[in-house]
Amino acid sequence: MNHPHPDLGTPSPLVENGLRIVALGGLAEIGRNMTVFETKGKLLIIDCGVLFPEENQPGIDLILPDFSYIRDRLHDVVGIVLTHGHEDHIGAVPYLLRERGDIPIYGSALTLAFITAKLKEHRISPLTREVREGQGEDVGPFELNFVAVNHSIPDALAIVITTAAGTVLHTGDFKMDQLPLDGRITDLRTFARLGEEGVDLFLVDSTNADVPGFTASEREIMPTLDRVFRSTKRRIIVASFSSHVHRIQQVIDTAAAHNRKVAFIGRSMVRNMGIASDLGFLNIPANILFDARELDAFDDNVVLICTGSQGEPMAALSRMANGDHQIRVGAGDTVILASSLIPGNENSVFRVINELTRFGATVVHKANAMVHVSGHAAAGELLYCYNIVKPKYVMPVHGEWRHLKANAELAIASGVPRENTLIIENGVVVDLVDHVAQIVGAVPCGFVFVDGQSIGDITESSLKDRRILGEEGFISCVVVIDSQSGKIVAGPDIHARGFAEDEALFDGVKVDIEKALASAVHEGINGTHQLAQVVRRTIGSWVGSKHRRRPMIVPLVIEV
Repeated sequence: MNHPHPDLGTPSPLVENGLRIVALGGLAEIGRNMTVFETKGKLLIIDCGVLFPEENQPGIDLILPDFSYIRDRLHDVVGIVLTHGHEDHIGAVPYLLRERGDIPIYGSALTLAFITAKLKEHRISPLTREVREGQGEDVGPFELNFVAVNHSIPDALAIVITTAAGTVLHTGDFKMDQLPLDGRITDLRTFARLGEEGVDLFLVDSTNADVPGFTASEREIMPTLDRVFRSTKRRIIVASFSSHVHRIQQVIDTAAAHNRKVAFIGRSMVRNMGIASDLGFLNIPANILFDARELDAFDDNVVLICTGSQGEPMAALSRMANGDHQIRVGAGDTVILASSLIPGNENSVFRVINELTRFGATVVHKANAMVHVSGHAAAGELLYCYNIVKPKYVMPVHGEWRHLKANAELAIASGVPRENTLIIENGVVVDLVDHVAQIVGAVPCGFVFVDGQSIGDITESSLKDRRILGEEGFISCVVVIDSQSGKIVAGPDIHARGFAEDEALFDGVKVDIEKALASAVHEGINGTHQLAQVVRRTIGSWVGSKHRRRPMIVPLVIEV
């Protein structure tokens, strides 16, 4: 576990009527959003999401926020508030509820439906409290109000937190699409009213803060979809996030206009679109849907909507690209990747694009066509918000360092004093006391890795070993020595994997090992552990100088 700021000490106890804010994820990264608010001895959590691993984290399935800060105080948690239903905001909820299952979860209808379905797979029945925009709710000592915001998923909310310390406005993820598909715009009138009343601390989505201008409207991809559908004679396969209801609505509408049947591929896609349809957030024309298992009964005039837009290994599109899915992609097919690239996924996505192209498909993606618009506000929209809200303090959230810094500069340009912009990392503690915000310390806050059934057991050291194994290979050496004389009885016996496996290659180093052990014994070194380290150093020196490699070396010295 790492400490984010060694120069910041452990914070003093929170003063009476103060409000403490600690982000346990989502700062200096895109994902695992989780922020803890504390007042009068009670804790409120906003969002609890996951981060997806990068290629330098082999074998890791998910990365969770670090719950250690609140683990001893779970009984003080009065609620989890979810701003919207994306995985980077709700994906870690099952792992938190494993530690205390009766924490109430507050969220909009669609968000709660998504998290309830996810929790059902984990055999957890949550306590849910549905809220909607315009509604107020007292949760323990926190007075909450909910504000409609537009995002790439319906039913997203911003959160207003009012305590004796002051007023905090947390945007969640948002943009300011003026012509959204569902007609539900970001409620700038309420933002303005809050600004008139006074917002002490503004937590603002930073994802597109370094993108000038305004994020395009979701509707602007319709002409591209129409053109692709018109020019494709065979099947169309669309890959999207299984929660991107607006994007899938447009695909369905375009399919209907071109008299194409539609099937959902992938468990999460089928589940989420069923939920969205049942709740009225997805409008599916009659007789357009068919079951993907009956695909052979249809001609090529179909649209298949699947997961895998990020190159996830087990998702439907990746399996099609690998040729191990029942759907075989071929010449004449068109594949549309209707999403952006999450940082760290580029290589995986390009690999999928290359393989699909090799099979003969035409691949349409953000780089070559207008098939995706962002769900996050660009710089122009953020400036509007700053001018409307006129916050006293600003804390950029949800973004990597470059996004947080760009967002802070926008706030400063709009008139927020530079010293009132708080650019911080996970674990840094901010206290709001009597309408004044300041950094007061830091708490330990690291990465929690999920590897299969293992949660938190894999460390950075373990990942380093995995990277070495994957990149440099493995050498083992077994030596048997006489416990009395220290002379070698058998070996050195050397085996290698992922290195050079020609055993004759190691004849030279075997002589070096024998000499090094004889010298060590002569100098009085006789413990098997110490002698094993002699073997490790000898092999390491040899392989480094001769082969410029640094494999994992496992020496074993046995006394008989």
